[in-house]
Amino acid sequence: MLHPVNARLDEHLPTDHKLSKVYRVGAGLTGLLLVVFGILGLVNRIGFFDTGGDTVLALNTNGALSVLSICIGALLFAGMVIGGTFASTLNIVLGIAFIVSGFVNLALLDTGLNFLAFHIQNVLFSFVVGVMLMWFGMYGRVGSALPHDNPYWRARHPEQAARETRIGGGYRTGHGTA
Repeated sequence: MLHPVNARLDEHLPTDHKLSKVYRVGAGLTGLLLVVFGILGLVNRIGFFDTGGDTVLALNTNGALSVLSICIGALLFAGMVIGGTFASTLNIVLGIAFIVSGFVNLALLDTGLNFLAFHIQNVLFSFVVGVMLMWFGMYGRVGSALPHDNPYWRARHPEQAARETRIGGGYRTGHGTA
C-alpha cells in the first residue's frame, strides 16, 4: 500500500551526524578548487571580459570567470562552515547550476555571447564539478536503500521508524550508520 510521504528534503540533520562531514568536505574541497582557480586567473591580470584564450590550470579564463569562481568558492566555504542540511542543499543546488552552466556555455561556444571565455574543457569541467557537487549533496540523503537509522529515512517513514524504535529498543537519530 502506498502512503504519501510527509517528509521534506530539508528536514534538519542532527549537527553531530557523520553525514554532515561528507557535505562539508564536498563543499570545502570544491570551494577551494574554485577559489584557487579564480585567484590564479586574477593574478595573471587577464582582461575582465577578454576572450583571447588565456588559460589557468588548463582551463580558459578571464577576469569575469575568475571573480565568479571566487564568489562561488566563497559560497561553498560558507556551506562548509555551516554544514548539515544547508551544506547538502547548497551542494545540490550549485551542482545543478554547474550542469546547467555547462549546457548554456556549450551552446554559446564560438559565439559573441561567450563572455566567460569558455572552451570545451571548461564545459567538461563544469559538468564534472556539477555531478561531483550533486553527489556530495545527495550522499545519504536520497536513495532506495537508505538504512533505517538514517535521519532522512526516518523522516520519510515516521510510522515504521516509531514502530522499530518501540520494538527494537530504538535507533538514536544522528548516531547510527549512514
